[in-house]
Amino acid sequence: MLDCSLILCDAVHVAELEPVLADLDAEGDALDALVAGLDSDDWSTPTPAAGWTIAHQIGHLAWTDAASLTAATDEPRFQELVAEAWADPTGFVDAGADRWASIAPAALLTRWREGRAALTQALRDRPAGEKVQWFGPPMSPVSMATARIMETWAHGEDVADALGVAKAPTSRLRHVAHIGVRTRDFAYAVHELPPPAEAFRVELTAPDGDDWVWGPDDAAQRITGPALDFCLLVTQRRHPDDLDIKAEGDDARRWMTIAQAFAGAPGGGRPPHSERPRREETR
Repeated sequence: MLDCSLILCDAVHVAELEPVLADLDAEGDALDALVAGLDSDDWSTPTPAAGWTIAHQIGHLAWTDAASLTAATDEPRFQELVAEAWADPTGFVDAGADRWASIAPAALLTRWREGRAALTQALRDRPAGEKVQWFGPPMSPVSMATARIMETWAHGEDVADALGVAKAPTSRLRHVAHIGVRTRDFAYAVHELPPPAEAFRVELTAPDGDDWVWGPDDAAQRITGPALDFCLLVTQRRHPDDLDIKAEGDDARRWMTIAQAFAGAPGGGRPPHSERPRREETR
């Protein structure tokens, strides 16, 4: 006899996951279009991340995709990666980026493309209800795909900045903004600060003019502004002074200075525009 509850669970799993995987593919393709036509020398162009070239940015994404694929398909091997990370928590990310950036650009591009496709399929094949291990808490396939969108977008901004081009904002920013909102308490925690007890209201204007809203309507602490600027804030790709984000309430204003959508230690962010071209960036 068929278990209808399992069939329903699988159907919900697919309905939630497939749109996110489609956005992950699209975000990867958008960045791919920026780097696919570059000459080999162009891959050595410095980006706003100190010591990181375009090759480092793509290498980091390829490395992280490979780690995600391992987490989704080979948990014993992934636990070895976790042990390696704990052995060198401050240098682990840089070491991975350096290793992958040393690959010839054409080969790196191919490996990144293959890794993206393999990860998408691995997340699709993950049984409904099974989480994927990670360096932080385990994540559902939807959450992992969303995190990969955020990371791909953020590092894509670094590449675009290095090339002097502007990426057109899309509705995929909603994934980045959602992580930014959800990681509010994490940002306080990594700064060893107690998180505010009350929920914040976040009201953003999407690229198409729609409103994206999180939190209670009557919240005293509020963040408002364009979705693009909020995403640049929480990924620390721009200094708060350079963004059209407004905060009401002391706690909301404090959050703007520490917001961090990515895992790891507190990020240093970027200096305000007036202090550039100093190259400092959180990875």
